[in-house]
Amino acid sequence: MTKLTKNKKLALEKLDASKHYTLDEAAKLVKEITTTKFDASVDVDVRLGVDPRKANQMVRGVVTLPHGTGKVTRVLVMCTPDKEEEAKAAGADFVGLDEYIEKIKGGWTDVDVIITMPSVMAKVGALGRILGPRGLMPNPKSGTVTMDIAKAVNEVKAGKIDFKVDRYGIVHTSIGKVSFTEDKIVDNVREFMSTIMKLKPSSAKGTYVKSISLSSTMSPGIRIDNKSVDA
Repeated sequence: MTKLTKNKKLALEKLDASKHYTLDEAAKLVKEITTTKFDASVDVDVRLGVDPRKANQMVRGVVTLPHGTGKVTRVLVMCTPDKEEEAKAAGADFVGLDEYIEKIKGGWTDVDVIITMPSVMAKVGALGRILGPRGLMPNPKSGTVTMDIAKAVNEVKAGKIDFKVDRYGIVHTSIGKVSFTEDKIVDNVREFMSTIMKLKPSSAKGTYVKSISLSSTMSPGIRIDNKSVDA
């Protein structure tokens, strides 16, 4: 059994596991109970009242967080030669096509987002077995298959994230860093939840948002009062 450190004990003493905190309280508390020496990510978990096994209840979308994620997002653009300069000018970290297809076939996936064009999706699609399980497969719905390469790169670099409900009905994503101010954490959570609400499937019955919790990379989850998110 892992021994609790002094800092960990002090952090846990501040958290009442039976309480539902307001979003403002949770944003403050997640900073207080995080004891990592690195700048931990702040994550939000939303349990939805949907059945992901049904196609008409799949919740998937994109959101551009007002304060970004705090992460350095590594972007690979797989495009034709005439689009390479546009991609580089927009800030893409890696640009090319055939050479990166071969690298990925060899096991290289050291990127966070892959953006491509409709005309080369046949080539990129062949990498589905590698990219799919890692969440890297470009998708028109998330804006990562597009002719407007510069816009797509800029949005990703600015804090655009792609999310979808898992098989347990939970949406999990990072919405910032512990170094963010409480206000920035609150703003990002509210923007994310606003998008979740807009994506409510018409076929979903009963309570749509069952629970929301906030945590950092190494902290326990903080349960949030759903009503406070809309305040």
